[in-house]
Amino acid sequence: MDKETRESAAGADAGGFLSRYSHAWQSLRHRNFRLFITGQSISVIGTWMTRVAMAWLVYRLTKSPLMLGAVGFTNLVPNFLLAPVAGVFIDRVDRRRLLIWTQALLMTHSLTLAALTLTHTITIPMLFVMAAAQGLVNTLDFPARQSFTVHMVGSRADLQNAIGIISTMMNTARLVGPSLAGLLIAATNEGWCFLVDGLSFAAVITSITMMTMTPTEKNHERPGVFAELHEGWKYVSGSLPIRSLLSLFIPLCLWGWPVSVLMPVFAGQVLHGGAHTLGFLMGAMGVGAAVSSVNITLRKSVRGLVGQMPWAAMLYGTSLICFGLSHWMWLSLMVMLCVGFGLMRVNNATNIVMQTLVDERMRGRVMSYYSFSLDGLQPWGSLMLGAMASGIGAPHTVMISGSIIILAGLWFLMRLKKIRAAIRPIYVRMGIRPEESGALSEAVPEG
Repeated sequence: MDKETRESAAGADAGGFLSRYSHAWQSLRHRNFRLFITGQSISVIGTWMTRVAMAWLVYRLTKSPLMLGAVGFTNLVPNFLLAPVAGVFIDRVDRRRLLIWTQALLMTHSLTLAALTLTHTITIPMLFVMAAAQGLVNTLDFPARQSFTVHMVGSRADLQNAIGIISTMMNTARLVGPSLAGLLIAATNEGWCFLVDGLSFAAVITSITMMTMTPTEKNHERPGVFAELHEGWKYVSGSLPIRSLLSLFIPLCLWGWPVSVLMPVFAGQVLHGGAHTLGFLMGAMGVGAAVSSVNITLRKSVRGLVGQMPWAAMLYGTSLICFGLSHWMWLSLMVMLCVGFGLMRVNNATNIVMQTLVDERMRGRVMSYYSFSLDGLQPWGSLMLGAMASGIGAPHTVMISGSIIILAGLWFLMRLKKIRAAIRPIYVRMGIRPEESGALSEAVPEG
C-alpha cells in the first residue's frame, strides 16, 4: 500500500471514529454550555485543591480522625437543615443570577481562608466557622447548578451528554486538583491552595455573566413556601422511580462519600506517607471516576443506566472493603480506581435519570432532594465514620461502610423489575423508547 493510500485510509478511519462518537460532544454546540464548561474547568480544580488542603490542615493541627469528621459535619449540615427550603427558593428565582451571587460568596470565602492560613492565624474554631459558612452557600449553589444544566443546553435531549461532560470535567479536576494540592502543601503550606481556589472563581463568574438566556415565565400566583414544600415531598415520595433512586443513593451518601474524610488517616497512619500520598489516593479515585464519566458521555441514551446502578453500588462497596484490608500503596491506588468508578456511576446515573423524569416546574425541589442526599447526609456520615474510626480504626470503619453499600445494591437489584416497569411508560411518552406502543404506556402504571 503506497503512502497516499495509507493516508487516505487513515483519514477515513479518523472520520469514521469522529462520526461514530459525534454525540459525545453534542451539548457543546450550545454557547452557554461551552462558556460554563470553560469557566468551571478552571474553578473546579481550585475547589478540589481546597478540599484536600482543608482536610490536611485539620489533620495537621489536630491529628484526630474525630475532628476531621466534625469539620466535615459542620460544612455539610446546613444542607441537611435547609435543602428542601432551598429547592423552593431556586424554583422561584432567576437561577443564573443566583449562581453569580453564590460563586462570588464562595470566592470571598476561599480568599479569606487563604489570608488566615498564610498569616498563621488560623485556628480550629475559625475552621469550624469557615466550614459552616461555605456549607450555607453550597446549600443554594449545588442544586441551582444542577437545575440550571437543562437551561444551558435548551433541551432534555442533550441533558445526559451535558451531565456526562460536566462529570468528566469534575473528575478530571478531581485528578488534577488533589495532586497539585499535595505538591503545593508539601512545598509551602495549605494557604496557597486556598488562594488559587479563590482566584479561580473569577473564571466561572465571568462565564456565567457572559451567557445569553431566554427569559422564562414565572408564575406569580404561587402557593406559600410550606405548600410548595409539601408539593415537592408528595411528588418525590409518589414517584416509584425517583424514590427508589434516592433510596439507593442515600446509603452511598451516608456511608460511602464521607469515607473521604478518613483519607488523611490512611495516608498518614496506614500507608505511612504524607500530603503527597493523600493527593495520590484522591487522584486515583479521580481517575476511576473520570473513566466512568467518559463512558457516560459516550452513551447515546439514558436507557440502561438504571440497570447498571446496583452493580456499580456493589462494585463500590466491595472496593471499599478491599481498601480497608490493604496496607500497600500500589494496591490501595488500584482499589481507589474501582472506588471512583463505582461511586461516580451511581452518582451520575441518579442525576441523569432523575433530571430526565422530573417535571420542569418541580426541578429545583426534586434536585434539592438529590442535593440533600449528596451533601445533607454526608455530615452525619462524616461525624459517624470519624467517631467509628477513633474507636475501631479507619480500616475496619471503611469495611463496614462497604458491607452496608453492598446490601443496598442487592436491595435495589431485587426491586429493579418494578422500577423499570414504572420508568418505561415515561420513556415512551418522551420518545426515549420510540419502538414501544402507546398501549404499553397505558398498561403499565407510572408509580
